[in-house]
Amino acid sequence: MMGRITERLLRPPERTGKSYFLWGPRRVGKTWWIRNFFAGPDDHIIDLLQTDVFAEYAARPALLRERHDGRFTIIDEIQKLPALLDEVHWLIENRRAQFLLCGSSARKLRRGHANLLAGRARRLEMGPLSLLETEGFSLERVLVTGLLPEMFLSDDPQADLRAYVADYLALEVAAEGLVRSLPAFVEFLRVAALTNAELLNYTNVAAEVGVSAKVVRGYFEILEDTLLGFRLRPWSRRKKRRLVRTEKFYLFDVGVANYLARRRPQPRSAEFGKSFEHYILCELMNFRRYRMPELELSFWRTSGGVEMDFILGDMAVAVEAKASARVHESSLRHFRALREEYRPGRQVVVSLERQPRRVGEVEILPWRDFLHLLYAGELIH
Repeated sequence: MMGRITERLLRPPERTGKSYFLWGPRRVGKTWWIRNFFAGPDDHIIDLLQTDVFAEYAARPALLRERHDGRFTIIDEIQKLPALLDEVHWLIENRRAQFLLCGSSARKLRRGHANLLAGRARRLEMGPLSLLETEGFSLERVLVTGLLPEMFLSDDPQADLRAYVADYLALEVAAEGLVRSLPAFVEFLRVAALTNAELLNYTNVAAEVGVSAKVVRGYFEILEDTLLGFRLRPWSRRKKRRLVRTEKFYLFDVGVANYLARRRPQPRSAEFGKSFEHYILCELMNFRRYRMPELELSFWRTSGGVEMDFILGDMAVAVEAKASARVHESSLRHFRALREEYRPGRQVVVSLERQPRRVGEVEILPWRDFLHLLYAGELIH
């Protein structure tokens, strides 16, 4: 059965005189959301992916000011033409104009010292799909092909993932001249996917790719700036045990990570377990984007290797992801180690079990139950 998208969790903001940036990786559905949920019939939409529109405004950015007629203005792919932001700034200041500025990368804007409006535009974010936005959700399929809308709806998601990666390399990397050696960057993407969810080690990745650690640092920055990856920081408030201080790096979508790593996780395999952990983190990231932007997400790991997958807030919830239909008590030892130093508000194992249960202080929840509690605001307040 093919899946279906039922809604998006990003709620259209009130139009109370404010302007907005909407950021998100390519093909997460920003343009579709704008046209179906945000844009009104009288709004002025400027799509910079249209070559004639881009050429016109690139040749004369002042056209934005000259043509402004008081309507709410939506500019899609704003990162393609940073010079327009000066005109946006002037219009906000002098005509109280309102904008929605949509983009998939802030790198070109920041590196070119573009005008990011100094707080005059609120930030919105969109990520890959959530369980709550879909019908016909198959976990086994999602843990292979991910949750980009196009892949979720596709009858051939592997072919569409191949095209997506090619588009990214062509549109975001090669066209913008972000790297000197595209073949080295392609190999880096593969290695970054293989080390997804592991502690960042620039030296090891550099040795695999055949470039310097400094170049690898720059490559990871490109993934972050183009919103295709993010860092998860370690919990650092130690009491007794020595804790690691190295961050982890995750790609933004489990399907993209698996495609780049050339793997198709099968149930009950170690790769399936890693993909399940990655997926749960993607849902936590969506929860933060749409419901609780101030939420801190981290992981806890001792220098001896004892680890808790995710810490929500100031130790409000400790979460371990286990892709197992039966969680054994021996799998809960990390919680005991954590409790020796902290008192988490809740301790949760997200699992493939069918019914919720409790073992001492630890709640073992089916993954769907966990997500519904999370988005309902019943897990963390």
